[in-house]
Amino acid sequence: MFSDIPAADLESYRPDLPVPADLDDFWKQTLADAARHPLGVTATEVTATPLRLMTVYDVTFAGFGGHPIKAWYLLPREPTPAAATIVEFIGYGGGRGLPHELLFWSAAGHPHLIMDTRGQGSAWRTGDTADSGSPGTPHVPGFLTDGLPDRDHYYYRRLFTDAVRAVDAAALLPGSDPGRLVTTGTSQGGALSLVTASLHTGVAAAMPHVPFLCHIRHSAQVATTGPYPELVKWCHTHRGLADQAFRALAYFDVATLAAAARCPAHFGVALRDETCPASGVYACVNRYGGPKDVVAYEWNGHEGGEAHHLAHQHRWLTETLS
Repeated sequence: MFSDIPAADLESYRPDLPVPADLDDFWKQTLADAARHPLGVTATEVTATPLRLMTVYDVTFAGFGGHPIKAWYLLPREPTPAAATIVEFIGYGGGRGLPHELLFWSAAGHPHLIMDTRGQGSAWRTGDTADSGSPGTPHVPGFLTDGLPDRDHYYYRRLFTDAVRAVDAAALLPGSDPGRLVTTGTSQGGALSLVTASLHTGVAAAMPHVPFLCHIRHSAQVATTGPYPELVKWCHTHRGLADQAFRALAYFDVATLAAAARCPAHFGVALRDETCPASGVYACVNRYGGPKDVVAYEWNGHEGGEAHHLAHQHRWLTETLS
């Protein structure tokens, strides 16, 4: 598979998406409800670590419903001048892992917060945060259908809120510049980096790579690997409820939410991606409300640019926030 849409047409691909009339009110109320819980940030220095070039903190803050969310915070001992604070979100099924698994940004001199993902962290990288808010309704194994077709109890309402609260937490950590908060992540993490850019005015820049949850209905029809087949299976089993489910999912479609973003963004997209199809990503890119830059990997699948893309991100960030 190269792309379900000719590559030459992707840069202008801007499909009509269902936008709920109360989308803004839904998210304002959701975040206002979360704000009623004290953020309660704690940062405990981890002394039993082999890392010597950064100080490691075990962080906890209150996310959706006041539920405790874990994170790592890596603070360089010699930060780069005018360092940005990088807030990173993890891909589907993974958690924050171990402090030494994600060292690029702190090694480059930037404070780095790595948010754990509630309920995940067992598929390919460990996590430490339970999903206290799950309604326990029947769903396809995984997280994409957890809570459907009820938007209020849907899993990603909780996770999106956690991500916004992580940005609030990052602003309060030692050595962090609250005016230079940058969100990033790959796949699910890329979606969360866009969500925070869209819902949090304090994000200075976003760096989403092969983001998930963009143009959801179309991506579910096209993707052959990854989480989207969970949604296909749910619709296949729950005959007659698909339209209701997609009405709920419209509140969480990142391609729709991204229209509200205003900060600069650096996108990575892979044209052979069978997990987060390029057409879905470009539907988001072309609706993004702020200035944007795109690096496309013509011959790559969902792995995208990997270490090559980190180098692109670093150059872009240095130029953008200089």
